[in-house]
Order: sequence, then C-alpha cells, then structure tokens
Amino acid sequence: MGQEVLAAALWVAVAFALVVVVLLARQHGITNRLRARNTELETTVRARTEEEAHLVSTRLPALAATPDHRQDEVPPPLHPRVAGAHQVVLELFAESMRQAKDRGEQSARTAVKAMMRAVQSLANEQQLAISGMQEEHDNPTVLGGLMTIDHMNSQLGRRAQATAVLCGSWPGQQRSASALTDVVRGATSRIRDYLRVQVPTQSDTAVVSRAVEPVVLTVAELLDNGARHSPPIASVQVNFQPAHNGMAIVIDDAGVGMNNDELRHAAELLSGRAGQDINRLGDPPQVGFAVIGLLAARYGFSVSVDTRSPYGGVRAVVFLPTALLTRVPLPEPAVTRPEVPETHATVVQHPSSPRHGRQEEPVTAGATERTAGGLPKRRRRDAPAELGAQTTPLPIRPASRTTSGLGAWQRGTRSGRAVPPVAEGSPQE
Repeated sequence: MGQEVLAAALWVAVAFALVVVVLLARQHGITNRLRARNTELETTVRARTEEEAHLVSTRLPALAATPDHRQDEVPPPLHPRVAGAHQVVLELFAESMRQAKDRGEQSARTAVKAMMRAVQSLANEQQLAISGMQEEHDNPTVLGGLMTIDHMNSQLGRRAQATAVLCGSWPGQQRSASALTDVVRGATSRIRDYLRVQVPTQSDTAVVSRAVEPVVLTVAELLDNGARHSPPIASVQVNFQPAHNGMAIVIDDAGVGMNNDELRHAAELLSGRAGQDINRLGDPPQVGFAVIGLLAARYGFSVSVDTRSPYGGVRAVVFLPTALLTRVPLPEPAVTRPEVPETHATVVQHPSSPRHGRQEEPVTAGATERTAGGLPKRRRRDAPAELGAQTTPLPIRPASRTTSGLGAWQRGTRSGRAVPPVAEGSPQE
C-alpha cells in the first residue's frame, strides 16, 4: 500500500515536472518572440525617426531647391522600407511649392510689367519732346546734344521694352513690312556702340509687319551683347545669308567667346523652354537671351549662338523662315536721259529763280544725268563711275556730320518759308 502511494506520488511529481518544463519552454519561446518583436519595433521606430529627420533636413530642402520641384533630383531615402508614406508628403510639398512659386512669379511679373509700362510711356513722351526740339533748333551743337539724348532715350526704351516682354507683355506697336537692312539699322540705333556695327547693303527681302518689332528687338540685344563683349576698337559684322526656306541674319563679333556651360545655358534660354522666371536671371539680371528665346518661340523664328565667329568671338544667327519674309521694292535709281551730243555749253534756267533775273548755270557736254524735272545732276569729278555698283557695307555717318547737315537743312527750310511766294502772273520789280 505504501509503495503504491509512493509510486503514485512519484508519477504525479514527474507529471508536474513535465508540465513545468513545458510551461517553462513555452514561456521561453514567448519571451524570445517578444524580445525579437521588441527589437524589431525599436529598429522600426529608430528607422522612422532617422527617416523623418532625413526628410526634414535633406529631402524637402533639396526638393525646394530644384528648379521645377522634380522628385527625380531629390536624394533617396535612408530606409526605403519605412519611407513609403513620405512620398505623399513630397508630392504635397512639391505642389505647394509650385503654387507658391507661380503666385510669386505672377505678382512679380505684374508689378514689373506695370512699372515698365510707366517707363515706356515716359520714354515715348520724352521722345516726342526731343523730336519737337530737334525741329525747332538748327544749331549743330544743340542738335548734337539732342541726338545724344535721343540715342540714350532709345536705349532706355529698349531696356524697358525687353523687361516688359520678359514679364509677358507684347513687344510694341505693329509696323509695316521693313527691309532687312532697315531692320538691322533700327536695331543698331538702339545700342550704345552703334558706330561699331557694319550694316550690310540694301536688300529687297523684308520682314512681315507683325514680326518687325520682335526681330528688331532680337537683333538689338544680339548686337549689344556682341559690342559689349568685344574690344572697343573691334567692329561687329552683320551679313545676310539666304537659305532655301528662309533668310539668316548673321552677326559676328570679336569677343572672348563662351565656354561649354555658358553655351549650354544660352541654348536653354534661346529655346524658350526656360519660361519667364525673372528670379533666375542672376544678379544683375541678364535678360537678353531670355527675351530673345520668348520672342523666337512666340513668333516662329530661331536664334543660335553655338558657333565661333571668324574673329574669335561668337557668331549669332537669327533664322527667319519664309512665313516671316516678304519682298519690298528697292529704291529706284536716278532717272537718266540719253546723252545729247553738244559741243558747247548749255544754259539751264532754274524755275525757282525770278522771271526777269534768272540765274544761268553752265553745264558741260559730259553732264548727262538729269532729275525727273529735267535738271542736271552734279557728280564729283574724283568719284569713280563704278561707285554705285559696289557692295561694301553701308557706313554710318558720324554724329557731327549728321547734325551739321540737319542744321543746314532746317535753316534753309526756314529761310525758304520766310520768303512769300510770288504769283505766276504778278509783275516783278
């Protein structure tokens, strides 16, 4: 009896020990799993904390610094496993930045456009005042000063016009179709170093009316850029190059040229894809290429500066397609009459002289060119006969000669207007 009780107690002890062992083993497994889970959670929390810090300190600033707020230029996450939710944050942040940027640019463009309109209006009023003074004064010194002020006012108007175009405004009033030579001369008159520009000869190819002002502004910016980056003694050459589907205005300077980065940046601006972000034009802002790119994209022509000129500088090419070109008649040459064989001097009476005191001017037999009214045309004896057939660039007259001639013309005009006209049948003294 005692042995049976002892055996039963032993079996109970063994069973209890087994139960304890099983419970201990199970508890150990649960403890290990909880420990591993806790470690995993701690790792996840640590990764999330590091990823959030990386998002705030690195990724969002990088996204804000990108030009178009594109996420492909943002640094990758440190822990991609826990950064899935951050993608939504990046997209929302980028969209908010775009909207804020658009609102800021629009406000800046509106403000600058309003100011440039005011400046353009004042420049136009000043232009009218200067023109009125030029008509009133015949002193060459005064006219020279007025022409200098007029030229500076033209440069001021071009600066304001370029800035207004960059802010979304139109180039200006529409003009009639103009020959390429007149377009280049109009552009030359708006730059500081206009005397250094070699303008080509007259051409019957013209720019259509809607594109005249944009092309003038484009050529003016390129000429100004070439003259400013060239030595003061160097000239800027302009030539016309016909093509099968348009015409090219080629501008060569003797400047220092541009490196690869500058050429790449210039190509981006000239393509018109850079937009109208006035905050990315540098300090001080460089608006020339940006304005040209906007005008080229808007009116359908192209501009490139990726070629080196023969003088070591930059060759700028403005290509005008056939849709922007037309034809204008060239100035008619002087009317000539057949040579009259005369062996003696001929007396020519001027219709403008008094009837009873007409001045007589001897004309030699060799003078054969006459005007439409029949008056002889004088020719310098030392000028060669082939002068009218040469194709060298047309020179720009110095300001001193221009002012002297203009003053003399105004004095003659006033003198002629001051003399009362005489009727055809009235008696003469």
